Amino acid sequence: MNDNQQPKTGLPPVPESLWRATHQFDAYPKLTEDITADVAIIGAGIAGITTAYLLAQTGMRVVVLEAGKVLDGTTGHTTAKVSAQHGVIFDEIMHHFGQEQARMYYEGNADAAKWMRNLVKEKQINCQWAEEDAYVYIQSEENIKKLEIELTAYGKLNIPGEWVDPLPIPVPARAGIRMPGQARFDPLAYLHYLLDSAVKQGVQIYEHTTVIDVEEDASLHVRTYGDGPSVTAEHVVVASHFPVYDPGFYFTRLHAERSYAVLVEPEKPYAGGMYISDDTPYRSLRTVLHDGKELILFGGENHKTGQGICTFGHYERLEQFAAETFGIRNIPFRWSAQDLISIDKVPYIGPITGRHERVYVATGFAKWGMTTGTMAGHILADRITGRDNPHAVIFDPARFKADPGMKHFIVENVNVAKELISGKVGIVHKKVSDIGEDEGAVVRHNGKRAGAYKDTSGKLFLVDTTCTHLGCEVEWNEGERSWDCPCHGSRFDYAGHVIEGPAVEDLKVLDAQE
Repeated sequence: MNDNQQPKTGLPPVPESLWRATHQFDAYPKLTEDITADVAIIGAGIAGITTAYLLAQTGMRVVVLEAGKVLDGTTGHTTAKVSAQHGVIFDEIMHHFGQEQARMYYEGNADAAKWMRNLVKEKQINCQWAEEDAYVYIQSEENIKKLEIELTAYGKLNIPGEWVDPLPIPVPARAGIRMPGQARFDPLAYLHYLLDSAVKQGVQIYEHTTVIDVEEDASLHVRTYGDGPSVTAEHVVVASHFPVYDPGFYFTRLHAERSYAVLVEPEKPYAGGMYISDDTPYRSLRTVLHDGKELILFGGENHKTGQGICTFGHYERLEQFAAETFGIRNIPFRWSAQDLISIDKVPYIGPITGRHERVYVATGFAKWGMTTGTMAGHILADRITGRDNPHAVIFDPARFKADPGMKHFIVENVNVAKELISGKVGIVHKKVSDIGEDEGAVVRHNGKRAGAYKDTSGKLFLVDTTCTHLGCEVEWNEGERSWDCPCHGSRFDYAGHVIEGPAVEDLKVLDAQE
């Protein structure tokens, strides 16, 4: 189904995040000259901004560099749950990391949520903060045992939780676990306060400034795209989602997943709480106050970036789920997000490698960036200022657990190799003349593979489909009108401009007149 074909309940034709649509941020300049700082932070999402906010309070000179616009990436497209319940994970973490570090994972996220809660209250941040119980549930009978084992892990780790059957809302579920005292909020209203406060304390923000490298001698030198100006600093934080500076080969240790959200005005009342399913199909629910009405934010439909076949179909399945459970009066917004997941499902937060101890990374938040991104800010600020952090050990990027690390490392990189080869040898039958208005596809052009898109006026955009990161072939994403790389998650708009890394160079533009 093409974007310009409207389903019966009226999915919006263009994806747009509620959070981005309802918040305006100051425009920050592009970096145009060499500057110095104590700390340079690459990436202006929740991890980067929280780190900048905390460091600014210590009197450090901080610079934040953003390739696009502040808070326009994953943070601006989140479902915005502030929760230490991240699915059915604690038994698995305890099995791979041990009981002490599994408890550390929980406490780190719980403490991050507590810090956020206290800040909202103390500073009276108007961000729709609301306390909610969080539920993880399973939909199939064969997974009941998995949920029982998880509740046992809660007991061993002293995590508050209880068995729930049935759930308070009408979703197909066999049973669930309730974790009390979690929260939901408007993430950009909250981060607007942190950003403004950081700037008032001297933090410098630069937008449309793409970093391509970090060079190290007595100081660190952050180089920008096109032989542009640099930032010289004593510490560098790489909080750019996929690390743009990657001496640790993180592209082999992370994979990118896309997930989808539709905001629905329901026909039936909602009993409260935040919900996630832990089996297929993945579903997420929470409420949002918008225009004086309580709406429901439905999320899910996860898949690896560039491997989603019909991306618009993911929105349609969420729409169908909403209709079957609560009914639909209206769907004002739909959007998608991209998240990175590590090979052991635990984020990487700390020195980027053992040989680059003044360069730090924060990535692999696995769809839970509100707490893990906040926690990353605290871990990295503590590290830079010489303070111990009680939660840092489990997130150390230097860790390697043979189980499950080796298995997942091999699986992920076999998948990358498969996508690389299949993109090169696949036969393309479509021609440019087959493309209709507001339609994109891989085509055969001058005997070679190319990417074509025609806008609603009939203007043709033609690009080379070879990703500028490591040479995989990108695929068309009709739900977002973008070119997505199935290997490492780089994304480009229909004209070939980079949307998300690890790629930093645009796709090559081809001559549409030929």
